[in-house]
Amino acid sequence: MNIKTKVDLSAKTEWLKEKYTAILGGSIRASLQFSNDQLEAILPWRPQTLLDHMKHIISFPELAYASHKTGSMSTDDMRASYENLKEIITPEQIKVYGDEVISHISSFLDSGDYDSFDRVVPAHYGGEVTVLELLTIILSHSTHHLKQTYMYMTDYLNMDIIDPATTDDFEGIITPEALI
Repeated sequence: MNIKTKVDLSAKTEWLKEKYTAILGGSIRASLQFSNDQLEAILPWRPQTLLDHMKHIISFPELAYASHKTGSMSTDDMRASYENLKEIITPEQIKVYGDEVISHISSFLDSGDYDSFDRVVPAHYGGEVTVLELLTIILSHSTHHLKQTYMYMTDYLNMDIIDPATTDDFEGIITPEALI
């Protein structure tokens, strides 16, 4: 006997949409506070510019979402993404890109496309996981990097963060305690 059941994932997809909107929105707002010169600075904890760090926060969710079509989130996919984003160099361009990613992820999560949600993909982060599992893993990854960004803004640049993501936004998202 072949028994197939469908699990209602609407609560999970709504939660992911809410959290991605909050975390990527916080990343966009933080990006808009940086000057072009600040974006070119090398981070003290990683040989990467702040610009690349901010694009990384947004590009990994895009890759996780796209895995339902591409079939993976591999290191090759990541390298291709970095190459595709090399023309994004200003805070305003980060905002346009981030808003687009939020829109795509939100539409996908609202789609009710359970076959795509449940598609198992090989991922650099997580191994063989469903697309929804991958989106959850990458949400934690991007959230950790947003927290690093906030630490960098306050501790290294002595900036006040305008309209940061809130404690409620971070609620339920698992991240490491140590930022660097």
